[in-house]
Amino acid sequence: MAMEPSTQLKDDNALPPSPDEVIEKLRDLVSPNHLDQDIAALHIRAMALVGRLKALNRAANTATRIRKEATAEARHDMDQSHLGLQNLLYEKRHLEREIEKCRQFASIYQDVPLYSLEEFTRLAPEEARTEDVLSDEHQLMLNRLSFELAERQRLDLRRKELVQQKEDLLKESKSKAATMDSVKTQIDVLMKTASEIQKKVDQLVQPIPTAMSTSPG
Repeated sequence: MAMEPSTQLKDDNALPPSPDEVIEKLRDLVSPNHLDQDIAALHIRAMALVGRLKALNRAANTATRIRKEATAEARHDMDQSHLGLQNLLYEKRHLEREIEKCRQFASIYQDVPLYSLEEFTRLAPEEARTEDVLSDEHQLMLNRLSFELAERQRLDLRRKELVQQKEDLLKESKSKAATMDSVKTQIDVLMKTASEIQKKVDQLVQPIPTAMSTSPG
């Protein structure tokens, strides 16, 4: 079974053998020290050293490739870890915003003036104040808010009805006041007319002289 690059890198921590020793041996073969030796034997030895040098080169290339693959894999793992960290940070910020919204909502309903618990248990519908509800703090608060809303809607409707009644009474009062003003004006006109007629009648009708009784002489 083929070994993974990262596994190979861990198993082969040491660098491939250095070719320096092989190169030195090749240099030694071509030095004057071996001029008196058999050419065929030198050739065979040189070919063996060249083969060894090629093997070392292949090993170096393989090690380089393995390290490149391992580096790329490590970089990929780092990128994935960084991406995962960014996702976690984003999720953390999202959750913090949601928590803050919940806290703001809590502060809003806590600031709403509600009927006291005693008033709620006395005024609310029976199904909204059962023992199960009273023992559940969350459900109790929901029912108190719901009851508060219903009561405010009821009172607001009653307020609107009273305002309408007030407006109707004001209109009726204004209408009656206008009628009274109109009747008063008509009475004033009639009285003025009657007074003028009386004056004309007085002018047309001569006063009857008083008869003076005289005795005959």
